[in-house]
Amino acid sequence: MQIDLQRQTGLSYVQQIKSAIAERIRSGLLAEGSTLPSVRKLSKQLSVSLMTVVQAYDELEKSGLIERIQGKGTFVKTQLGQLSENPADDSPTRPKKQTTNSSPQLKNDTSYQWQLAVTDYLPRAQVWNFDPQGPFPGGINLSTAIIDPDLLPHAELNKELEKALRESPHLLTRYGPIEGDHELREEMASYHRERGMNVTAEDVLITSGAQQGIDLVARCFVGRGDVVIVEAPTYPSALDVFRGRGATIIPVPVDGDGMRLDILTALCDAHPPKLIYTVPTYHNPTGTVMSLRRRQQLLEIAESYHCLIIEDNPWGDLTFENSPPPPSLMQLEADGHVIHLSGFSKTIGPGCRIACLLAKGTVLKRLVGAKSTVDLGSPLLTQRAVLAYLRSKHAKTFQKKLSQALLPKLDAVLATLQEYAPPGVRWTVPLGGVNIWITLPEQLRAEELLAASRTQGITFLLGSACYPGEPEFNHLRISFANAKKEELHRAVRTLCETISSLLQQPRGNRGQEPVL
Repeated sequence: MQIDLQRQTGLSYVQQIKSAIAERIRSGLLAEGSTLPSVRKLSKQLSVSLMTVVQAYDELEKSGLIERIQGKGTFVKTQLGQLSENPADDSPTRPKKQTTNSSPQLKNDTSYQWQLAVTDYLPRAQVWNFDPQGPFPGGINLSTAIIDPDLLPHAELNKELEKALRESPHLLTRYGPIEGDHELREEMASYHRERGMNVTAEDVLITSGAQQGIDLVARCFVGRGDVVIVEAPTYPSALDVFRGRGATIIPVPVDGDGMRLDILTALCDAHPPKLIYTVPTYHNPTGTVMSLRRRQQLLEIAESYHCLIIEDNPWGDLTFENSPPPPSLMQLEADGHVIHLSGFSKTIGPGCRIACLLAKGTVLKRLVGAKSTVDLGSPLLTQRAVLAYLRSKHAKTFQKKLSQALLPKLDAVLATLQEYAPPGVRWTVPLGGVNIWITLPEQLRAEELLAASRTQGITFLLGSACYPGEPEFNHLRISFANAKKEELHRAVRTLCETISSLLQQPRGNRGQEPVL
């Protein structure tokens, strides 16, 4: 377990050690019952005093994440505290988390304990803990931002795959260009020109999903200690990537108009950023849209500090508005500060893993070089199938039809929340995309709600995964595009009733530590 301690972050070593271990625990990288390094061993590894590690472990224990057993060691705490020989009388009792063989949670098998001595450099991986298929057969998955497969053009894609292989049987026997199939890059450039962006095929890099695009940018331009500005909350997997590069991640709150640029401006003077990551259109996870004025101001900030902006645009065409959102950052700027990412897999077929990265000048050339070290290019067969589909008549009207199909689902969720949510619960009304951000009363943690809802086969994304460092615990994200309308009504009503029930319980009976 490698922890990079940085002097100029504004955080003490105690806070940095606590945060690093806490993120590994919340990610599931450190499983329940796992043994943590001894105080002496960790202090030697990190070149800090024994007291620094002791204080960090004290803070983790107060947070309910670890427990120390005299004569045995320090362990990641289990839900029932069964490692403890003398549990406190007032320790909360919670139902044991249900797991299956397919769960990504690490198995706590003592025969593998030696592996903990093998140093890893993966500081957090929040999303892997959420199984896209849901926790139980027949469960309702509100945690993953995917669209109901019945609404996706799988028949058309299958047809194009078969046609591509039939017409070009050699596709599986050779590599394609690292930057992507030329015809697909031409099509992607045309697609974005129709949306007002001044780009050509020479500005396009095809990536294996938008997540790879974020990773390539981080590989190229983010090093240990570099400042990366993100929205708070934000897309969890982007945080995983930046943390993995050893970046200093600074969160900036969002409101109904997007990132709070008044706060960002003050931060930039003290911490000049190398990179700003934003989802300005149908923000993940809140669904809000950054105003035109703030987009213009954000570009001015990037120009002033000579930094790059990743504009992540996974849901740009999936709108519920009659009027289009403001122009993209890529459309508004001309100096090469913006790297634009458009994911096509989500609204065509998640298994395609095809996305489009747009960048200008030497930035794109360096990103192509980075991709050459990762996978030598995305699968050519998939690229050709997506190309043929994008050129088809079906694709020209599909996005509008998909938005129309998802709107009743959104309306069902909002109506159910309006009818059944107890006082103090707040939620966003997205103008596009597939996510709703829910804020619970401060006295109720989303982990408690998840533990209770899992027993009823309902999952959602913990809002804490969407924050770097010390998260806020009373938020959750639900994604409404995967479940059927009737399932959404039942699931959201159940969540609301569970919230009401938990709020009526004395806090000591609910438990104060987070569910791991």
